[in-house]
Amino acid sequence: MKLNSLEDLFKDQLMDMHSAEQQLTAALPKMAEKASAKEVREALERHLDITKKQLERLDQIGSNMGIDLKGKTCEAMKGLIKEGEHILKEGGSGEALDAAIIAAAQKIEHYEIASYGSVCTYAEELGHKDALKLLKQTLDEEEKTDQQLTKIAESGVNQRAMKA
Repeated sequence: MKLNSLEDLFKDQLMDMHSAEQQLTAALPKMAEKASAKEVREALERHLDITKKQLERLDQIGSNMGIDLKGKTCEAMKGLIKEGEHILKEGGSGEALDAAIIAAAQKIEHYEIASYGSVCTYAEELGHKDALKLLKQTLDEEEKTDQQLTKIAESGVNQRAMKA
């Protein structure tokens, strides 16, 4: 897709995030399965449910705007997931692996926060109020997930990894 306008960029980035969320729905169960700490596993499982709802919101935006959001691959998410898979394959102590899983998940969250922040700005500039409302809801969820992961890391996972 050629980017000749902010509208083109908005549509392109919606497609990118649709791909990102699809990839993430496949990756999160694998990450959760490898987590040894219950709180890490549960956080990833909760975020999987949230991610599925976020994907539904993107589908709703695409439908409302007459945009087919399929057909693009989010290379950034592909790379972040590949990095996470590498961490999982390396293995190690459960405690250190939990800390690594949180770090990998937070890299993903930070990418999503940046991406949804941008598309929210575009939606606002372009006057896409309905899309903006849905996108802001997703952005808020991504920020909350990042905060929850930080709390889990700081409330014990990192300390247990130091002692491992």
